[in-house]
Amino acid sequence: MPLNELLIESKVFADRGILSLHYTPKKLVFREKEISNIEKAIAPALKGERGRNLFIYGRTGTGKTSCTHYVIDEVKSIPNTKTKISYANCRIYNSRYRVLNKIVSDHLPTYAKRGYSAVDLYEKVTSWIEEDSKTLVVVLDEIDMVRDLDDLVYTLTRINADIKAGGVTIIGISNKVSFKEDLDPRSLSSLYETELVFPSYYATELYAILKDRIPQAFKEGTVGDDVLHYIASMAYKEGGDARLSLKILSEAGELADERGADRVTMKEAEEASKIAEREVVYDLIVTLPEHYKLVLYALTKLTLSGGSYKKLTDGVDTYLFSGEVYNRYRSIAESLHKEAKSERWYRKYLSELSMQGLIVSFESGKGIRGHTKLIKLMSPVQKTQEVLEKDLFGSEPAEQKEPEKQS
Repeated sequence: MPLNELLIESKVFADRGILSLHYTPKKLVFREKEISNIEKAIAPALKGERGRNLFIYGRTGTGKTSCTHYVIDEVKSIPNTKTKISYANCRIYNSRYRVLNKIVSDHLPTYAKRGYSAVDLYEKVTSWIEEDSKTLVVVLDEIDMVRDLDDLVYTLTRINADIKAGGVTIIGISNKVSFKEDLDPRSLSSLYETELVFPSYYATELYAILKDRIPQAFKEGTVGDDVLHYIASMAYKEGGDARLSLKILSEAGELADERGADRVTMKEAEEASKIAEREVVYDLIVTLPEHYKLVLYALTKLTLSGGSYKKLTDGVDTYLFSGEVYNRYRSIAESLHKEAKSERWYRKYLSELSMQGLIVSFESGKGIRGHTKLIKLMSPVQKTQEVLEKDLFGSEPAEQKEPEKQS
């Protein structure tokens, strides 16, 4: 589209930023209970006491980050509070050192320079907290992405043991309920945490969330209830994902704008649904940890080419044996000079991939090579393979990087 056309005022949007994933509305509907529980965890810190460590779980798009930011904004609006907050997206701040440096950058910017060790940063944060009995709340979004999570948890909890006044409270946010299984017992025992699980949204709730954004995001009369109900139902089918519903609505508005339309119709909603679903899936794939990607890649290879055992099919979908997928995963890992994880870890990867909606798995029951797990890829296989090959191997085709083993 020519630049001059992009500068023309939208016929449907009033403020498309209202649909942004980074926008926090003044009221978060259907999350009053969850917000209250986050507030209760932080409340002791506001009174100068050490708050309760809190771990928040839930699928993508259930409002975990939005609700936490809502409470953070509440705390920041309190005048003269000694409670300080550091928020770190652990996809970016993915190590103990980077998190400590983020805390220092947030509150001691003149000290935040290159060259200081983790010990230096630790001592500076400790002294800063103790000097006037501050309470520090450290919010770690996607905490499971921290490479040396044991070290980080131990370091942050250790501050409370090393100071005479003030304290540190940790709020960890994760899509993966099982991430704590990776923690050393020493780190786990020091947490004394409270847990909060965010449920997925129902279709009626997703509709209400969209409806609440319409007056600010769109011009009057440009989006009908039929469009909102359709988008809500599609997002509900994908796991009750509010972010997906907002993405579809935004994409539908963009399509209407491109066509010079003065109203978002079902045609735009249906097209936008397909586009947004693909984008969400592929955004999720490229942010998976490496071995999750390798397992998923093994599944795409076997789905396309078959393997040593006969594939099972119902005429529409292809199912694969878990054991053969594991063997292919090991082969791919070895070809990349990486140590394949044990079957115990592999089962965990399958569980997480299933929770993310990328695969579906179930026990076969008796009669099919004994009791075995059957797996089916849920995302389009060709596109999934392309995304993984580009991410894992760069621009080279996979055939140059992963030689096939003869069966």
